Amino acid sequence: MSEDSLKEMVERISWFSPVDYEILMFYEKYDIGLTAKSLAYNIGYNRKYVNDRMRVLEDAGLFLNENGIYALSELGREFLTGNVDEDELPEP
Repeated sequence: MSEDSLKEMVERISWFSPVDYEILMFYEKYDIGLTAKSLAYNIGYNRKYVNDRMRVLEDAGLFLNENGIYALSELGREFLTGNVDEDELPEP
């Protein structure tokens, strides 16, 4: 999914916040497991805010959390490829 397409989709999803776009763009580029602290450092946001948003994204099924390490779920990968419409995305 292009950066513009992802940004447009994020803007249409009412419960997404601006940092969610940054989080998803990071994971689209680097499909790795990270703590919220490491992710926050890499995208330039406050750790607590990123941690709070990662929990919301996890509740929506986009991320998995294993002992504080966040990684994209299969749904998250499908969302990034554009195979999941915003109306198919479960609201947390």
